[in-house]
Amino acid sequence: MARTRANDFEEKRRGILDHAAAVFAEQGMEKASMSQIATHSGVSKALLYHYYPSKDALIYAIIVTHLEELDQAIQAADAPDEQAEKRLRRLVGVVLENYRGADNQHKVQLNATSALSDEQKAGITEIERRIVRRFSNLLRDINPELDSKERPLLMPVTMSLFGMMNWVYMWFRDGGRITREDYADVATTLILEGIKAVR
Repeated sequence: MARTRANDFEEKRRGILDHAAAVFAEQGMEKASMSQIATHSGVSKALLYHYYPSKDALIYAIIVTHLEELDQAIQAADAPDEQAEKRLRRLVGVVLENYRGADNQHKVQLNATSALSDEQKAGITEIERRIVRRFSNLLRDINPELDSKERPLLMPVTMSLFGMMNWVYMWFRDGGRITREDYADVATTLILEGIKAVR
């Protein structure tokens, strides 16, 4: 008879992912062990293996969950009929808000991909491309010249925006002198004003 899923399965799974991300971020992918993760999560090693059969499965789940939640938040917040500049500001704000409390997951995403199989990497890349495509399409709407065949700058500009958002965890501190909303304004303004000058 198949084992039934506990009522709190998703809650426990998410707790394990959050604790595992903290261990990976602190110890590094190589040094972190399943035993450390089980202890940090407050579960038995057997239960941890019930949820995730290996360290790479755990790393993959952390990254995919983080990216899927980001993708869903962006999709939910997007308003295609809104003025493009306002849409961009809204979506930059959504990304930065989604990163709140997710520094550990973000570090795992940036540093642990090499530990994954090609199939796992492909799954992650598919979600990343979906997110990037939404922003690149929006930037093209704002300045179609970025997508010129003679001087294709759409992707460099798009990835420059992601550079500003993705590395925010390195220096930004909640409760500091600027808020996430302030920085969303700064990042959006830099892109909007910058692409006017890009030739």
